[in-house]
Amino acid sequence: MIIFTFFVGCCLCANSQVGKLPPFQMMQVNNKLFKAQNLPMGKPILIVYFSPECDRCEIFTKELVEKVSALKNTSIAMVTYYPVENVSRFVNKFSLNRFANIYVGTEGDSLFLRGYYKIIELPFAALYTKNGGFVKSYSKNIHLNNIINIIQKMK
Repeated sequence: MIIFTFFVGCCLCANSQVGKLPPFQMMQVNNKLFKAQNLPMGKPILIVYFSPECDRCEIFTKELVEKVSALKNTSIAMVTYYPVENVSRFVNKFSLNRFANIYVGTEGDSLFLRGYYKIIELPFAALYTKNGGFVKSYSKNIHLNNIINIIQKMK
């Protein structure tokens, strides 16, 4: 009985990550509301949950910028819960607004994505197919090359 309860509990926890792209929304630096349905379909989607004050998030973002050409056919939504002012500084630090496929914003205190994925450690990333089907999630020390390899196999 204990094993069955553990198995059911694990399935319920994992279930939040299975299926289609979650219906999130975020306020962008330009004060425009961006919704999940605004992401261009027909290409893989990478959702990155980050903190502008997280060293690992900065390392990940630096690597993302360096390897963005390998992700040019991927829609990337970078979401945080920090205020727009913090997001703006982060966007400027990495010049993220120069990339047409990267959307950055805050979900504010709704913490929808944080709860949806049950995020404990940052950065967090969730990869979806071009049709919005869940592929895999990553947290803490994310190896971008692994994500790029999976995306290249999706084509």
